[in-house]
Amino acid sequence: MQLRLMTWNIHRCIGLDRRFDPDRVIETLRHHQPDILLLQEVDRGVPRSKKLYLDHLIADAMEYPYHTWSEAHVLKQGSYGNATLSKFPIVKRRVLDLKQGRRKNRNCLYTRLQLPHRANLHLFNWHLGLSAKERIQQVGRVLNSNTMRHLPKRHAVVLGGDTNDWRNLLFHGAGLDDAGFDAWSEHGRRKPLRTFPSPNPVGALDKFFWRGPLAEENIHVSRLKVARAASDHLPLLAEFRLGKA
Repeated sequence: MQLRLMTWNIHRCIGLDRRFDPDRVIETLRHHQPDILLLQEVDRGVPRSKKLYLDHLIADAMEYPYHTWSEAHVLKQGSYGNATLSKFPIVKRRVLDLKQGRRKNRNCLYTRLQLPHRANLHLFNWHLGLSAKERIQQVGRVLNSNTMRHLPKRHAVVLGGDTNDWRNLLFHGAGLDDAGFDAWSEHGRRKPLRTFPSPNPVGALDKFFWRGPLAEENIHVSRLKVARAASDHLPLLAEFRLGKA
């Protein structure tokens, strides 16, 4: 079974021209047609985004029958967080708190998807902190959580989102390799896939890590002109063949 995933920090659908324009995000998604979508910085009820629930707006426009959202930051009006949208049923969800001390609220949205032929896919949609120490602690909290530790080793697991990992340290430094995860470029065999800032990317901030029966992986960055205008991040896509667990 072939799967296409996308992770994208949509910056509340506000582009570098400071215009709120969800149509640019939707146009990008319609071009790439991901089966599963991991989004960060998704507004609900915030004036800057016309008090819309952006996850609902995108799900309706793209006809995703299953979606869920986790609140990360409460504002004077509304809030924003991470959203996972899927063509496959979401049969379980959980929010992992990643806040470190007095730093900004962060979380990781976990979902279990039921794929055809009773296959399971476990997704962790995160938006990590701005300091290297904070990020390492956050990854450790996910890896050591009951949610992660109780997953069968034979099941497919994908971590995706905005890591803020400018120096590409998390794969080795936070123990993802030791936990059995693979990566596209962080092991040093390929060049990093730069996604930020969108007009001329210099940082590979958005990443996928995976383990389990996921083969023939192909990770790449969207190069659409509209995507460069839609957000300050470019979308990152991952294509896998899901084998039998």
